[in-house]
Amino acid sequence: MGLSSLFFIFLAILLPLSSSSSSSSSSSSSEEAAKTFIVQVQPDAKPSVFPTHAHWYDSTLSSLSSSAGPTARVLHTYSTVFHGFSAKLSPSQALKLWSLPHVLALIPEQVRRLHTTRSPQFLGLKTGDSAGLLKESDFGSDLVIGVVDTGIWPERQSFNDRDLGPVPSKWKGECVAGKAFPSTSCNRKLIGARFFYNGYEAANGKMNETTQFRSPRDSDGHGTHTASIAAGRYVFPASTLGYAKGMAAGMAPKARLAAYKVCWDAGCYDSDILAAFDAAVGDGVDVISLSVGGVVVPYHLDAIAIGAFGAEEAGVFVSASAGNGGPGGLTVTNVAPWVTTVGAGTIDRDFPADVKLGNGKMIPGVSLYGGPGLTPGRMYPLIYAGTEGGDGYSASLCMEGSLDPSLVKGKIVLCDRGINSRAAKGEVVKKAGGVGMILANGVFDGEGLVADCHLLPATAVGAASGDEIRKYIEVASKSKSPATATVIFKGTRLRVRPAPVVASFSARGPNPVSPEILKPDVIAPGLNILAAWPDNIGPSGVTSDKRKTEFNILSGTSMACPHVSGLAALLKAAHPEWSPAAIRSALMTTAYTVDNRGETMLDESTGNTSTVMDYGAGHVHPQKAMDPGLIYDLTPYDYVDFLCNSNYTTANIQVVTRKKADCSGAKRAGHSGNLNYPSLSVTFQQYGKPKMSTHFIRSVTNVGDAESVYRVSVRPPRGVSVTVRPEKLAFRRIGQKLNFLVRVEVRAAKLSPGGSSLRSGSVIWSDGKHTVTSPLVVTLQQPL
Repeated sequence: MGLSSLFFIFLAILLPLSSSSSSSSSSSSSEEAAKTFIVQVQPDAKPSVFPTHAHWYDSTLSSLSSSAGPTARVLHTYSTVFHGFSAKLSPSQALKLWSLPHVLALIPEQVRRLHTTRSPQFLGLKTGDSAGLLKESDFGSDLVIGVVDTGIWPERQSFNDRDLGPVPSKWKGECVAGKAFPSTSCNRKLIGARFFYNGYEAANGKMNETTQFRSPRDSDGHGTHTASIAAGRYVFPASTLGYAKGMAAGMAPKARLAAYKVCWDAGCYDSDILAAFDAAVGDGVDVISLSVGGVVVPYHLDAIAIGAFGAEEAGVFVSASAGNGGPGGLTVTNVAPWVTTVGAGTIDRDFPADVKLGNGKMIPGVSLYGGPGLTPGRMYPLIYAGTEGGDGYSASLCMEGSLDPSLVKGKIVLCDRGINSRAAKGEVVKKAGGVGMILANGVFDGEGLVADCHLLPATAVGAASGDEIRKYIEVASKSKSPATATVIFKGTRLRVRPAPVVASFSARGPNPVSPEILKPDVIAPGLNILAAWPDNIGPSGVTSDKRKTEFNILSGTSMACPHVSGLAALLKAAHPEWSPAAIRSALMTTAYTVDNRGETMLDESTGNTSTVMDYGAGHVHPQKAMDPGLIYDLTPYDYVDFLCNSNYTTANIQVVTRKKADCSGAKRAGHSGNLNYPSLSVTFQQYGKPKMSTHFIRSVTNVGDAESVYRVSVRPPRGVSVTVRPEKLAFRRIGQKLNFLVRVEVRAAKLSPGGSSLRSGSVIWSDGKHTVTSPLVVTLQQPL
């Protein structure tokens, strides 16, 4: 086992020991110290006396009963994408289990978080087309998308099975009954539903069933929303509180859905997520959609990366959200190269709700408020909660109990974004007697605006606008004219320019685990997306919100991910022979980086031009992805070579791949950047060298015309010399593979210690009909 494994596992085992050392009761301290581990075993080491692996695992844990701590029990067993089980163990039990010869790894459990229409039209998937991707794939009717999320609300019209054929014969899954979810909840659209909670309960105790369903039923809304984005049926009319009126539709309207509920009120636990991957692949899904993440660790300690590898090996495409940690760099999550990592962009629709200040200035904002508005023509007193007495910091954020009703009543309150939810701030203002709210971004949020279904007249404004409003309030307070304002709601606006724009919250590269693999891979619509919503949750998500709506508008890379999941199902239906890597390649090499003005996409957080670290290969283009011309394909063995060249030990690699790797051949053949990925990325550490160089070897497979000749053109990064050999690829048949080499050479830059310089370009192959584009990224770093 590698040093990094030892470090993380000892940390997971020893930290609970130190935290409980002062406890007065040894039994209670052992209970507190216990932690869930995912345990990998050598499956063929099972003694013949045990009829099943489950019996063997139970016996193994029973043998630990003499150790200090609670009686250990199996939470989940894994047999498809992983071999082993999960259990809650005391530190001494974990150490004893780790010493057993058939135990290959102990992986400390992590808790993940959710990464919280018009998008089909924006993507060019027009419902009336007689040709194109939807027609070519029969709208994905024989494909199954597994959504790993918060469950599903099966009664929504987005999940009706009208005019769908029989359930695909390959399907082996179940519709598992539970609270408020009889087995009849499934149909020919929602063909499977399961729920996994043992990991959650091991960490949090018995579930409170007054607030959550112990079943696949969705008590949050997130899973219902993402499932309908991926594969919702056509529903008309659709809207949220009167906004975004029109037809709602998912990416693959006839694809079948299987819901795997793993997220509960305290988060999504790795042991449950891995169990969902294990079940989904065994059930026969074609695509797994995962809008969950937040933890970045080496791949052999990452349950999502491990589960996704097993899925990829079984031919299942895995799409995962990049995370909402933007606009800062190094924030991207779910970065394994066998996962398609999706960032978020805007579409050409928004919901303007502008602030009019007493000085006549108009400040742009956005809102989905759907109740009675403010009195037209009337200006209301305006205050900034952070300067009106009391706890200034809590009041500035409009935290629960922080506002003085005597100061707030009858006024519009400016609240800062952060800590509590955006809609919850409005609830606090409303309870204190405020008539409206302006929600201002912080500096880190930049100018990116997210519309919300507020409980009172409210709008969101950017960081600079927030500063301007505060300045106006400050100046007005020193004059004889108190600050006043109103909010003007303008409904739904279409054909917005520019679009797409990279969403401010969308997580950015570089890849913190493997810098040579550009992440995110692509972006897709993720801002203000209309999709299905449960009956039991108000559109704001606030407990006191009793409004009901069949659809809700949400934002996040959570919404972007299922767009790509649905597109992957369409591509798989149109090209059944394509591997998951081929589908990812088609999406990446046909992606675009210009907006509807014909200019490079902007970064919403700054208003400046975005970069390859924001959008990866670019924004998905479904119609072009159907016929990409060439693809960069990969096999599981290629990923093994990649891990070898990334200096993972053979034991680490076995944890991820379930294979014993011989790395000698891989290391002779090249470096980790030679993984046959559709993007090319290299980081040079300067160390005083005047000139640095490297090369990439790539193989492309012809999926276009049988007789075709592709010629290369290069857009080199600034100050970088790039040569490609050969410059021409002549194909004689479909399926033929040809190789090429890209050599990159760059002179050292003047950088401060610890500084870096990012330069990007592209390598483009074209036969006159197809354009196959690969981003080329060169990063120079000056070590400290």
